[in-house]
Formats: sequence, C-alpha cells, structure tokens
Amino acid sequence: MDEELNMKFGIFERQIIQIQKELQAIEQAILDMNQISFGLDEIEGKEGNEILASIGRGIFIKAKISSDEPLVDVGEGNFVKKTIPETKKLIDEQVKKLDKMKNDLENELDKIGKEITSAMEKQNKHGHNHDHEHGKDCECENGEECTDECECAHKH
Repeated sequence: MDEELNMKFGIFERQIIQIQKELQAIEQAILDMNQISFGLDEIEGKEGNEILASIGRGIFIKAKISSDEPLVDVGEGNFVKKTIPETKKLIDEQVKKLDKMKNDLENELDKIGKEITSAMEKQNKHGHNHDHEHGKDCECENGEECTDECECAHKH
C-alpha cells in the first residue's frame, strides 16, 4: 500500500471512531428518554404518593408527588409546567430527532465503507503487486514496461 492510501485509511479510521462515539451517545440519549417516558407513566395520577427520587448516580431520596404536572426545561433555565401527555409528546419528538440523527450517522458509516472499498478496489485494479517501485522500469526483456503478457517473475 502506498503512503497516500495509508493516509486515506487513517482519515477513514478517525471518522469511523468519531461517528461510533456519536452513535453511542445518541443511543444512550434514546434510552434515557425512553426511561423518562416510562417514569412519567409510573407517576401519572399518583399525586400524594411517596416515591424514591434520584438525586444522582445511585442516590435516592424519598419524595412525595405534589403534582403530576412536570416542570420542563425549555432552555436557559426557564421551566414550563406541562401535563404528562404533553411531556411524553415532547419526549417522543426528541426521540424521533435522535433516531434521524442516528440514521444519518449510520448512512455516513455506510458511505465511508463504500469509499474504503472503492479505494481498495482501485489499488487492486492497478495491479500494484509488483516487487518493483512505481515509476521505475521493470526488468522485463528489451526494457519494456511490465505488462500482463511479460515473462518476468512479477505477479500480475
């Protein structure tokens, strides 16, 4: 393989790694959104009941549900009271956006895979399996360039 091809493959590898990281983050966000949606189902209509509310990684506190209208962060620290169905609709919309992003990234991975295949096929098509360097003459008879018909020891 020549230096240019190695460089291309290095770029492809970095792109693949970055896309895989983004895909993992998106998949985790989708799982989180689905878990929130499930949690909303669990508290709907249970005003006044006690629950264990998460306050961090594996840490919970007993809390009493004073309202089944969640406060939704709409950006910049602004919160809006929503009903559970409204909140679930927002979550569904976010999951759809995440699914589209995931699909776009998967298509990008497919595109990179096709580019890699194309680069490899191009390399193989030129038949660069010779033992001599490119641009240098082959040691075939009469100083002719190496071809499929020549009788040198090179593989064609």
